[in-house]
Amino acid sequence: MVKLFSLLRGPVALFCLVLLAACQTMGEPGLIRSEVSAELSAEAASLISTDMVGQLAEYVGPGNTTIELRGNDAVFSPALEASLREEGYAVVTDQGIDDVAVEPLAYAIDPFEGGVLVRISTLKVELTRMYAHDTIGATGAVPLSPLSVMQRVLAGTS
Repeated sequence: MVKLFSLLRGPVALFCLVLLAACQTMGEPGLIRSEVSAELSAEAASLISTDMVGQLAEYVGPGNTTIELRGNDAVFSPALEASLREEGYAVVTDQGIDDVAVEPLAYAIDPFEGGVLVRISTLKVELTRMYAHDTIGATGAVPLSPLSVMQRVLAGTS
């Protein structure tokens, strides 16, 4: 019995290490996939996008940044594009971009614990904030949480 256990110990340990390695490498570095799984009114989408773009301006400055908007949600994407333009960003969507430095931007809006969780992601920064569900609708959206900021350090920069 002891010999059997010692023979199985190596393969079992290797299997556990492979599982842990898989957890560490899930997904590739880069942007989230743009999607909206929560229902938003046009007014709520506008208020949320204005708030999030105002926060984004502190980390990815407008004026000299061209944003490549990734996503085509019928309600949130137009509101986000309008907010970006109002803040002073140049915005491109699906057309080809030659010789222009762009900052890709993706978003996700998901229902979460009675509200909606909104995430805006670029290669430099990811912003997340929770908005109240009971005020999303005809009256708009109210932030429930402080802004969560995750800054990324790109390889080769310091």
